[in-house]
Amino acid sequence: MKILDTNEYKNFIAEVKEKFKNSQIKASIKVNSVLLEFYWYLGSEIIKRQKEFNWGSNFITQLSQDLSKEFSNIKGFSKSNLQYIRRWYLFYCNEKVEQVVPLLVKVPWGHNIVIISKCKNIETALFYVSKTIENGYSRAVLVHQIESGLHLRIGGSISNFDKKLPSIQSDLAKEALKDPYCFDFLTLSERYNERELEDALMENISSFLLELGVGFAFVGRQYKVDVDGDEFRIDLLFYHTKLYCYVVVELKVVDFQPEFAGKLNFYTSVIDDTLKGERDNPTIGLIICKSKKSTIVEYALKGIDKPLGVSEYQLTTVLPKGFKSSLPQIKEIEDELNRLESNDDE
Repeated sequence: MKILDTNEYKNFIAEVKEKFKNSQIKASIKVNSVLLEFYWYLGSEIIKRQKEFNWGSNFITQLSQDLSKEFSNIKGFSKSNLQYIRRWYLFYCNEKVEQVVPLLVKVPWGHNIVIISKCKNIETALFYVSKTIENGYSRAVLVHQIESGLHLRIGGSISNFDKKLPSIQSDLAKEALKDPYCFDFLTLSERYNERELEDALMENISSFLLELGVGFAFVGRQYKVDVDGDEFRIDLLFYHTKLYCYVVVELKVVDFQPEFAGKLNFYTSVIDDTLKGERDNPTIGLIICKSKKSTIVEYALKGIDKPLGVSEYQLTTVLPKGFKSSLPQIKEIEDELNRLESNDDE
């Protein structure tokens, strides 16, 4: 600790205190961005001083004690948080400051910690920084998106959007679709069918919409359309508030088959003719199936008129057939508890 008892350290701690006091004044206007700008400054100064004066790990401990003493009502100067500040700066310091810092300061500090803790490289980290800014992720949602590999799944769907949509809408549409979709919030029997999958998704509609992504507004399930006196039902119908179009979703619990594309083309045509308004963009169709082969999908979409995409889904929790039905329901548990209470009263 003696190495810190120097004029250089005394000057440094005075500079940091003054810098933070100035930040506190500005923070009443823009709390997060000003605080994180200060953290960036502090991280850079910590690295600079450690290199210049060869201050070791005790430097962080001493700095925490001195700043916490001076600003006793501030929690951000704990030793662990100073270590995160140092680590945060080091993670991004090789990037251009004028490009990186304006993005980082728009994201809450807790989110920044999550991102540098869970992302292996700057490119991936900045992807989640941008998505957090764009979609307003809570910390829990951000963790879920990183752990489910959102950056690897966006834009992975096979589609004909490049040929059937204007370039701007095509890019947005491709970004709106994922491959695969992660339905890890579902618990299904081993031999579930399409109706059971649909039922489970509707029972977990909030999680389903979160997985679909920002912009999907639910319109209907088993949406009925009438064509020349015959009734047809669309599995799921959404409206996308950023693409300004309807999205027809068909669920398939089997491998992709070429005939699926023809049926979806039919449904999107019907929606275009019956629901699409003058200001709406062309309806998009999406098949979410158990698995697909790229070549088969590409051939199936080759002669299709409407913008369609095909993605897979993944389940991580599947119960053996018959096991789910054997689990007691909430009503059964409540009835049994009431019966036991009645017996006790007797």
